[in-house]
Amino acid sequence: MRIIIIDDDPLVASALRTILESDPDITVTAVGQDGTEALTLYRAHRPDILLLDIRMKNVSGLAAAEAVIGEFPDARILFLTTFSDDEYIIHALRMGARGYLLKQDFESIAPALKAVMTGQSVFGEEIVSKLPLMTSSPPEPASDSFSGLTEKELDILRLLGEGMSNREISEKLFIGEGTVRNSISVMLDKLTLKSRTQLAVFFLKNS
Repeated sequence: MRIIIIDDDPLVASALRTILESDPDITVTAVGQDGTEALTLYRAHRPDILLLDIRMKNVSGLAAAEAVIGEFPDARILFLTTFSDDEYIIHALRMGARGYLLKQDFESIAPALKAVMTGQSVFGEEIVSKLPLMTSSPPEPASDSFSGLTEKELDILRLLGEGMSNREISEKLFIGEGTVRNSISVMLDKLTLKSRTQLAVFFLKNS
């Protein structure tokens, strides 16, 4: 099978390539260091699987995956990251990713790629333990729309739904992290939800 790796850490990308190419069934056809390269490399090589990091400097793995799937709906995308944030996982599931693995589980990557090729979806043990909670429906909110939210709250909610952390949201909107945390608490109250994860699920289901 032919694989493309996109990871902004050159050492990690090199290590991944070495590990994967030690398997005679796997060929790494290209390596990129930012999400901006994902679509171009995918067009050029048409890999069997695109292996994507999540957090990268310019364009995130999530945004890159959406661009690839937008042009190639049948693309097999497997996320590989050090972050098991609930919002990232929800977003990955929503867009149709074939799996979400943690980089710490190096020994599981090659078997996961082979499983994806057979049509399976693969998730690391830590991710699997979270899935039942995340995929269950949140309590019905007081309103079925965003009409009760301010423009600033909507901006924060959109970015939260994209998988951004409080720090990333604060940098994007040029506001303090404390303001982001307070706004999230206010939105939870307004929508009668209990957690940040439920807030992200509500946004993704209603956007």
